[in-house]
This record gives sequence, C-alpha cells and structure tokens, in this order.
Amino acid sequence: MKNLSRRDFLKYLGLGATGTALFEAANTPSALASTAVDKLPTFAVELKTKMAKETASVCAFCGCGCGLIVYAEGDRITHIEGDPDNPNNEGSMCCKGISLGDSNTIVNQNHKRVLNDKRVTEVMYRAPGSSQWEIKSWDWALSEIAKRVKKTRDESFEEKDAQGVTVNRTMAIGHLGSASLDNEENYVLHKMLRALGVINLDHHARL
Repeated sequence: MKNLSRRDFLKYLGLGATGTALFEAANTPSALASTAVDKLPTFAVELKTKMAKETASVCAFCGCGCGLIVYAEGDRITHIEGDPDNPNNEGSMCCKGISLGDSNTIVNQNHKRVLNDKRVTEVMYRAPGSSQWEIKSWDWALSEIAKRVKKTRDESFEEKDAQGVTVNRTMAIGHLGSASLDNEENYVLHKMLRALGVINLDHHARL
C-alpha cells in the first residue's frame, strides 16, 4: 500500500462506499424503506396558513425593500414569511422582519394569534418626578415636542465656536432616523434638522 497512487485510492474509496450502501440497502426492512404520506401525523401535513388569505407585501423596517407574504384570517395577521420571488431577499428575513407578525399580535394558548392588548396606541406621558403615566392627546404631544425642541435649541445654539468660526449649530439635540421612512421623507426630515442646526444625526437601520 506504500506505492498506492491517487487514482487507485479514489477507486478503492468509491468501491468501499458503494459496497457499504448496497449492504445497508439489502438489510433494511421494506416497511422502513418507504413511508406513505397518509401515515404521517396530522400536524406534519396540514399547514397553519391553509385557511388564511395570502397577500404580498414589503417590509418597512429599512430601505432594502424585502418582500413578504402576509397571511391573515379576517383582520388578524396569522403568519408572515419572506417572499421567495422577491429579488431583494429571495425569501430570507432578518430578525426585525421576522418579528413583524408579533408587533401587533400575540399567540394564545391555542396557538392562535390575537391582537396584543399590551400594544400602546395612545400617547403616554410621565411628568418629571412622577411615578404615574397619563394619557395625552396627539395634538398635545406634537405641540409639547415642538415647544421643547425650540426651547432647547434657543438655549444651546452656537453661532461661532471658540476659535471664532461660524458653525450655527446645537450640540444639545440629536436625531436617530427611522428606517420605516422612504428616501423622500428622510430628505425632508434632514433638511429640517439641519435648518435647526442639528449635527448629531444617525440612522437606526445600522443597529
């Protein structure tokens, strides 16, 4: 065997593998050689999306535009999966996309998805020093945010730095962008922030 060539080695290896496979096949009971589909457990052949309506959609978490297939029964989402026909993701989904189905639904003890009663749909405000949450209107919240942004900008705005260079900036406000926005919305948002003098800008899609 000391002078065994590479060709002979591969030939003997192939013969050995073939012999092993034939031996295993000859000693396998016919009852185990094939399994009829009707012998499988019910849960293995029935899909949970069988009665659901199928709708093609697009994930809104970032700008990749990954395709989704959304399954719903009535007005409730029962399942979300990647769209294999979409060229952007070819059926795959990231951890944020996979969690889309749980953003507004939960699974009960019967493995059915129902609306999540813990999902916040109103403005919740807790005053400084308080331990209680208050329900506020959206108009109040937007007005309050605008007043606080203006107050913070007015108090922290710098026209010139220590060297006398014109900077027109505020270091007291930062912005973390939303990946649910499209390019046009992000453009307008950044124009507004830069007009305010905000320079601490980032985008959460990288997180």
